[in-house]
Parts: sequence; C-alpha cells; structure tokens
Amino acid sequence: MLYYSSNKPFQHRIQHDIHHMKRIIFSVFTLFMVFCIQLVSGQTGFKNPIIKGFNPDPSICRVGDDFYLVTSSFEYFPGLPIYHSKDLINWEQIGHCLTRESQLKLHNAPSSNGLFAPSIRYHNGLFYVIGTNISDKGNFYCTAQNPAGPWSDPIWVDIKSIDPDIFWDEDGKSYFVTQGNEGIGVTEIELSSGKLLSDVKLVWAGTGGRFPEAPHLYRKDDYYYLLLGEGGTEYAHSASIGRSRSIWGPYESCPLNPILSHSNRMGQASPIQGVGHADFIQLADGSWWTVFLGFRVTQPYTYYHILGRETFLAPVSWPKNGWPQINGNGIIQLDMDVAPLPKQPFSDAAIRDDFDGEKINIHWQYLRNPEAINYSLTERTGYLRMQSSTTTLNEAKPLSFIGRRQTEHDFQASTAFEFISDKEHEEAGMTLFQTSSHHYDFFLRRKGKGYVVQLRAMVGSLNYIVAEKEISTNKVELKIKGTALEYQFGYIDAKNGAYITIGKIDTRYLSTEVAGGFTGVMIGLYSTSNGYKTKAHAFYDWFDYATN
Repeated sequence: MLYYSSNKPFQHRIQHDIHHMKRIIFSVFTLFMVFCIQLVSGQTGFKNPIIKGFNPDPSICRVGDDFYLVTSSFEYFPGLPIYHSKDLINWEQIGHCLTRESQLKLHNAPSSNGLFAPSIRYHNGLFYVIGTNISDKGNFYCTAQNPAGPWSDPIWVDIKSIDPDIFWDEDGKSYFVTQGNEGIGVTEIELSSGKLLSDVKLVWAGTGGRFPEAPHLYRKDDYYYLLLGEGGTEYAHSASIGRSRSIWGPYESCPLNPILSHSNRMGQASPIQGVGHADFIQLADGSWWTVFLGFRVTQPYTYYHILGRETFLAPVSWPKNGWPQINGNGIIQLDMDVAPLPKQPFSDAAIRDDFDGEKINIHWQYLRNPEAINYSLTERTGYLRMQSSTTTLNEAKPLSFIGRRQTEHDFQASTAFEFISDKEHEEAGMTLFQTSSHHYDFFLRRKGKGYVVQLRAMVGSLNYIVAEKEISTNKVELKIKGTALEYQFGYIDAKNGAYITIGKIDTRYLSTEVAGGFTGVMIGLYSTSNGYKTKAHAFYDWFDYATN
C-alpha cells in the first residue's frame, strides 16, 4: 500500500504535477474552443466579395482605425457611393459623394455613361474623391471634412482622360494621375483651383496589355510605385505594377506582372473572373492589402455574369525594396483563409423598406437625375407615391424609377402596391434592369374594365409580352425569385393568398456578355405612361429583398 502523507515533499510534487497538468489541459481546451469559435464565426478568414453587387472600380483610404471606400455608379443618382469599415471585411454605406444636381448632371446619360472610376484620398484633414463624369465636363474632384458628406461642388480639371487620382509627394507638391490614350499621364496640379502647373507627361504604358487604366501612385522605400489595370475590364483583366526613382519615370516593370489575374490556367476555373483595377492600403501594423474589382460567373467555365463587377479583398506581401505580391500567386478565392483585422461587423441592413421615413433609404438610386415632383413619402403615410413619367425604361431620359442592386444569384424580391390608373397605356411594377435595351419588366396595367399582371422581356431589338394573367383588383403583391440561371415571376392571389407563377426567363439575357455595359442588374420599382401625357400613380406599400 502506498502511503503519501509520510512523504510530504513527494506528495507536494505530485499535487504540483497534477495542478500543472490541469492548467495544460485547460489551456489546450481553451485554445481549442477559441479556434472552434473563430472557425464558426469566420474569424480565421473572410468571404469575398466584400461589397456585393454592382460596385466596381473600388478605391480605398485609411484614417486612423477607419477605412473608407468609393465605387463607380455610372448613370445612377446619387453618384459614387461611400462605404465605411473598421476591419476591411464588413462595410456599411454611409452616403454618396454627389447628391445634388449642381454636382451631378446625368439627365440624358445613356446606359454605362456618367460617372467612371473614382479614387478616394485623405490629406491634411480633408477627404478627396476624384472622378470623371463623361456625360458632363470630364475630370473633377470634390472635398469634404466628413466622408459621409456633405461634399463640395466639383472642381473641374481640364484633361481629356478618365480614371484620375491625386498623389501628394513628400516635398508638398500635388500631382494629378490619369489614363490617357497611350498610357498613364502625370501632371503637377494646384488643388485650390484645379489649374495644371505642368504639361501632362506620359510616364508608363504598362506591360503591353490593352487599355492601361486605373492608375494609383504610392511612395515606398525611395521608389514611386505605379499600379494600373490592363487587359480591359473583362475576362483578360489584370493588375500590373512598375516603379521608378522619379515620379516622371522611366518605370521599370515588375518581373511578376501581372500581379493579379485570373486569365491563366490557375484562374480559368474560378467562379471569380475579370479581376483587376486594384488599389493598395497599408494598415496601422504595416501590412498591406488590396481592394479590386471582379465578377462572379453564373456557373464555372461559363461566360455570363449578371451581378456586375463587385469589390474584392486580398492580402499583399510587400518586402522592403521588393515587389508586391497579391495573395502569393495573384489568384483569389471566394473563401479566404486569412483576415486583416479582428472582425467588427455592423448590424445587418434592413432588407424590408416600409417607406415610412422622411427620405428615401440610402440603398435606393434613381436612373439619372430624378424629377422630384414624381416622388412623395408624405402624400400617403407609409407609402412611396410614384407618379408615372412619360419616359420609358428604354430611353436615356429621367424617368420614374428607384432601384437597388441585386447582390446574390439566389434571392427573392417582392413589393405590394396600388395602381391608380384609367388608361391601358399606363403601367407600374418591378423591373430587373441591366441597360435601357435589356430588362425584364413585371407590372400591372388596366385592360378593359379589369387589370392584368404582365411579364415583358426587352432584349435588344426583341420586345415582347412573355405572359399575362387577369386579376380583379388594382392592388397586387408581386414577387421575383432568382437563381444563377433563371428568374421566376409570380404574384400573390388576393382571394386565397396562394403564390401564382406566371413566367420564367433565363438570366443570361441580362448578363453583361449579352447586354454590354459596365453595370449590373438593378431591381427597380417604376411607373410610366409610355409616352402619353397622363398622370397615373403607384402607391408602393413596402419592398422586401432577401438572399438565400
């Protein structure tokens, strides 16, 4: 029999060892639980894209622990959405740069005209958004003390180019960087007036890929690094970088170029395609990351995308005096296994809009400059009153329309409204809008003494009614269900509450490959008299959007 009490040192050692083993077991268990929690919560990585749906040409800046990002908006008003994040992964929209007609004229902007690729920068207490309105005076920049706004009216810059940026050098001089016809140009600029202080000099034409664009300059380790996109914003898109001891060049091409591309064997099967148009950001810990555009195809090895170009994120390895590498090999995944910072998610944005606020919610946009008289949130409490415009969805003119981005292939969107109309040429409802020549419209209109729900496809020169269903009332709840390959259209029967499908259409006819352009599908509410000077009204009660 063992009897320990007579051997106190040995007994103490055993007790110490047992206590030590318990601490080890507890520590291992704690680490295991932390790993499991991180795994479940996604703390060990993140999912791309970080900003979903039509949000192309991202540019980013950091102020302390806060990140701000801007994307292109083309013919939509207000223009240039501004996003905020604490961790580079979770983003919330805090405003738009261009919210007033004095800032943004889009009255007759065709599809994919208007506002092209912007940049966002912070310098000496001021935020700058630099962009191009090809439907107005061209290049400009606006300033604000608060990135949520208000922003100044544009200061116009007399350079015929697109994709501008501003770079501040260590000697205090300011430079305007743009895409020209033959490559990237640089000129010194006076920021108080927009006056050019030197001729525009072509400093680098890239590696030989078509359409060298989206230039951004960085100063690091006594080099000027010039990042640009090449290959066109399609399947051969990419990002390349060069460097020089002088801002004026010559620029040496990185031997790893392109440092970001999926137009190769490794990227050909990826659900993400068309990656490029990147911007770098350095974190407080010294690490580097990049935001860039790309698009998700509807199926692997297919050449259709409907959501538009979205905003993605990846790590950058950038050794001192060396060249940057994006995610090791320039290939990006939907599920990334590394996170930049501890996650700080924002509360989920409401997917239901009851139209009970004083202003239209920030996620809605108009097609071109809105005619304010056509909209009211106060005429009937809890409703959006939309007066029919004479303009149709097929025309490049202001019309009665609000839209929000389709952000996932699998979604449901629905709305309930009442249509006050006594003419058969008047209509109101929902639309899946890609361009003025490619959209699917799901609407209510009068027919004889009753009403019909109709589904119409506008696909280039083909414009036809796909299906229709008679109903007995001018009040209806419409619902659209989407998958990667198909849209389904239906309504709720007022008598028994049953969902009735009236038609299905392939998604590919709204893809960028078919419709062209630079945007993505917008889910819209609209009302039109189809060219007649009559004034019907739609009263939208609510709108729901949910993703699977």
